[in-house]
Amino acid sequence: MLPSWAMDTMNILTQAFILAVGLAVLIGFFMYVADITQTRDAVRRNYPLFGRFRSLFTTLGEFFRQYFFAMDREELPFNRAERDWVYRSSEGKGGTIPFGSTKPMDKPGTAIFVNCPFPLLDDDAAESRPMRIGPQARTPYDAPSFFNISGMSYGALSKPAVRALSRGAAKAGIWMNTGEGGLSPMHLEGGCDIVFQIGTAKYGVRNAEGGLSDSNLRKMAAHEQVRMFELKLSQGAKPGKGGILPAEKVTRDIATIRGIPVGQASISPNRHPEFDDIGGLLDMMGHIREVTGKPIGFKAVIGAYGWLEEMCEEITKRGPENAPDFFTIDSGDGGTGAAPMALMDNVGLTIRESLPIVVSILERYGLKERIRIIASGKLLTPGAVAWALAAGADFIQCGRGFMFSLGCIQALKCHQNTCPTGVTTHKKSLQRGLVVRDKAERVAVYADTVRKHVEMIAHSCGVPEPRRLGRKHVRIVQANGRSLPMTTLNYLPDDDAPNRLTPAGGGAPGLPKQP
Repeated sequence: MLPSWAMDTMNILTQAFILAVGLAVLIGFFMYVADITQTRDAVRRNYPLFGRFRSLFTTLGEFFRQYFFAMDREELPFNRAERDWVYRSSEGKGGTIPFGSTKPMDKPGTAIFVNCPFPLLDDDAAESRPMRIGPQARTPYDAPSFFNISGMSYGALSKPAVRALSRGAAKAGIWMNTGEGGLSPMHLEGGCDIVFQIGTAKYGVRNAEGGLSDSNLRKMAAHEQVRMFELKLSQGAKPGKGGILPAEKVTRDIATIRGIPVGQASISPNRHPEFDDIGGLLDMMGHIREVTGKPIGFKAVIGAYGWLEEMCEEITKRGPENAPDFFTIDSGDGGTGAAPMALMDNVGLTIRESLPIVVSILERYGLKERIRIIASGKLLTPGAVAWALAAGADFIQCGRGFMFSLGCIQALKCHQNTCPTGVTTHKKSLQRGLVVRDKAERVAVYADTVRKHVEMIAHSCGVPEPRRLGRKHVRIVQANGRSLPMTTLNYLPDDDAPNRLTPAGGGAPGLPKQP
């Protein structure tokens, strides 16, 4: 017979179990009533209580597909093989893999580098030298690295994420683009080179009316770390869409950095209202260069491309000193914190198509050496970076690759302030997992590994350094499974008339004629 204390314990446990079952039944009853009486969800209305499992399984499905069911090369936007390569590289494991490649080499569009029979010995290799941007500016920029950090705003990224990127960029000797959210103390903290991005809302360099402020431009240019300015026309994830910063997110910190009122929603225009034609674009960039004394370029995702020829023609008339110092080409599959699916999935050419088009047009007008080309958009592995250099890019910017180096796991929670790794959340409890000192080291090691492996590809092709790669070193797989030299593919548009920016009669498409 059990002792009395054991009997008492069993009685308590029995009562607790009965109470728990009763509560569960009561909660289930109320959920049943709520489901059968609500009118928004047909599944829950027709299958009360059990219909709730659909949402649960949909949420869990994302997790199980990522970790158990999807093959290494299947996931989007980045597959497991790409993410794991970044993780290994940022941990200093060299980016090596065992056994054999899982990449399908016969997929149409795949770039295959043409190795030579006698690759360069290490002793014959040359280090990539700095490349000058903005020879017409009072303070040109001799950019040391061909691989750099793309625009990601403080606000979209957390404080510790920006701090780690800044420190890591300084250690690796690469630049960091601020994104359109303005220049924060965290960007400057590490001492890295900075590219200040001017978005349509002019955050950080705006006046009270939302226009461009020359005095604020001079203040930004006074920072020695700010090496260049980038005028953002559009980005790949949401071309033609301006951002909305809700009032609850406009804290005193954010408001000070962006130059907007505290606690008021800030709506970015979907384009710069100061100009609507090529002449206006060149005028504004010339003005920014004159005020700041530093190189100025612009960022855009390519859709229509006839306007590029109009730009080159206008530059030819005005003189090459009036050209932008660089052009950042973003890919139609570029990333962002949040964007409408209608734009993210359907608008804008990918960098694989747009980069060769832009380079070919600039070469046609003899402007390729005057306007430096920066390629951006899913270029996070050595193969992608080497392809962009061979296609004609002078520099590559990467955002999400550096997010992976910080520990991003592609949880797809960037817009919900619930990022489990602390990269894109402002919750202190979640930011705690991102240790700045450790992540800064990973950022630097990832950048160094990418550059080292791109150099490896270049040496295999028989050239001493990556910028010596050209289209002759690349073959592109066609639909029949065979490859063709990139030099034989025509990237110049045969008929660009439908793509002209300005229709007959003046005014940008969809806009009234300007007075």
